[in-house]
Amino acid sequence: MKKFEIIILQIVKDFLQKTDKKARGKIIYNMHKVQKTNDPKLLKKITTDIWEFRTKYQNKQYRILAFWDKKDNKNTLVICSNGFVKKTQKTPKSEIIKAEKIMNNYLKNI
Repeated sequence: MKKFEIIILQIVKDFLQKTDKKARGKIIYNMHKVQKTNDPKLLKKITTDIWEFRTKYQNKQYRILAFWDKKDNKNTLVICSNGFVKKTQKTPKSEIIKAEKIMNNYLKNI
């Protein structure tokens, strides 16, 4: 049983299209897995509002940032920022800022 719904914004769809087919499959598989299990290895809170989907495939760390949309008392996770391949220990601040801007714009326009 799914614990929440996922909305994937176009910017993430574009990132996934550019990603290797097998890596893309694993990223999508992990998103579906997180809907059923609470696994901090796959979905981790990185700021007050921003969460990070985490997928490791062939020694690459794929990250996609997200936030919760709790309108209508539904649990909906919105995949908001473009995805990226993580190259350092910390998530780049620029990616977090981009996700926050997308979140604010999304919540303003719903």
